[in-house]
Amino acid sequence: MKGKVYIVGAGPGDIGLFTIKGLKCLQKSDVVVYDFHLNAQILNYVHHDAEFIYAGKRGGQHDMTQDNINATLVKKALEGKTVCRLKGGDPFVFGRGGEEAEVLADNDIEFEVVPGISSSVSAPAYAGIPLTHRSYSSSFAVVPGYEDMTKPESSINWKGLATGVGTIAFLMTVKNIAQVCAKLIENGRPAETPVAIVRWGTRADQTTMVGTLTTMPDIVRENEIKPPAVMVVGDVVKLRDKLKWIEKKPLFGKRILVTREHAVGFESLTDLGAEIIEFHTIKTAPPEDWSDLDRAIAKAASYNWIVLTSANGVKYFFQRYFEKGMDIRDLKDVKFCSVGSKTADAIKAYGIKVDLIPETFNAEGLVNAFVAEHKKQGSESRLEGIKILLPRAETARELFPDKVRELGGDIDVVTAYRSILPGRRGRRIRKFLKQGKISIATFTSAATFNNFMELMEEDAMGLLEDVTIAAIGPVTKQAIEKAGLKVSIMPKDATVDAMVTEIIKYKTE
Repeated sequence: MKGKVYIVGAGPGDIGLFTIKGLKCLQKSDVVVYDFHLNAQILNYVHHDAEFIYAGKRGGQHDMTQDNINATLVKKALEGKTVCRLKGGDPFVFGRGGEEAEVLADNDIEFEVVPGISSSVSAPAYAGIPLTHRSYSSSFAVVPGYEDMTKPESSINWKGLATGVGTIAFLMTVKNIAQVCAKLIENGRPAETPVAIVRWGTRADQTTMVGTLTTMPDIVRENEIKPPAVMVVGDVVKLRDKLKWIEKKPLFGKRILVTREHAVGFESLTDLGAEIIEFHTIKTAPPEDWSDLDRAIAKAASYNWIVLTSANGVKYFFQRYFEKGMDIRDLKDVKFCSVGSKTADAIKAYGIKVDLIPETFNAEGLVNAFVAEHKKQGSESRLEGIKILLPRAETARELFPDKVRELGGDIDVVTAYRSILPGRRGRRIRKFLKQGKISIATFTSAATFNNFMELMEEDAMGLLEDVTIAAIGPVTKQAIEKAGLKVSIMPKDATVDAMVTEIIKYKTE
């Protein structure tokens, strides 16, 4: 059976502008053929084993020719694969998606086109420039700016374009900007017409320059503006000073590196203008040996307390609990302690009441909470007669178990899950760090930091030297400082929410 090809527009760069339909097509594909001009973070949404084929084309450099790309799409579809052809912007707006669709049709291969948001409209919008406005322009045109200006005949009607269209958005025009501006003036557009050029529109490094048809070529040259960029010509550019909005956000221009498996909890930073870059340095996996956890589960009802220190611990514990055929009603006499509100929410999702949450979300706070709870029951500070089950990560601090035993309590510590190194290499992250494009690197455990250092290999120290580092708590901070790096941000409570609050304070005060 033949497979199917989805020709999907990935949008201009801001990952929030990727469409829901595009995401669904991506997630069910066996093969992803992707371009350079898209946010590679989109690929993180593929949670299964897919084949990734880089077909990047930029500045005249081609990893694959268009013929190679066409042949690849046909070949993979004929193998019965579901293919996602992921293209920056919109595939049918100067994206050669029409040519790819033709080849698929010629080979009787089923395909669908999923439009994306073109940079021709999104980059101006993020710069505060509406392409149409009742007071300034009632029409607009989108034109490629890469045409060879020396050829005798042009496919562009320059006279009609210069005098008959209110707003013109030029794509891929940086190289020819002087000739484009001269051509418009030569064909009747006033030399003082406002012009804006928006580089990396919708991304953290978005830059906008404003001038006129006369001055813009010099502005581009003096500021060394490079592709990708969109040039907007027309009176609507006058609205930029009034309508520019994203530059006013307090974290605009900041890229924040998240090294945990999921970026949940960091979303408020994007609301303030930051761009989140996910680079998972840690991946959770089941224990290599279930026997200790299985023994604890078999006698779970005999414990006074079950202590869960993370949402991952909750997931793996209950997943195994039910796999072993156990009944949640057997735990009716067991109390549950959660370290942190997010972990508590995960426990409550199973219909279980959380009896204790320490005020401070770390081992020390957990010890203090248990001692205080035991005192409420009429005992002194010791924990005699208390039996605790602690299902947790394979590697963790021993402070709490040691203190429980010191105070006379009985505690079983079992591995519910492991943190392992993902099978990936950080070429793109390494490049961003070398170019100074990461403002803050966040580490939510010692493991995320140590794994990052291992993945970056000999470049690791140099890459982080000029980056603001945020650590979730003292143990993580200690691991970072032991490596010889400085931690600038650390919340009082070891939670992602608290870390985000401290990042905002650090960057806005």
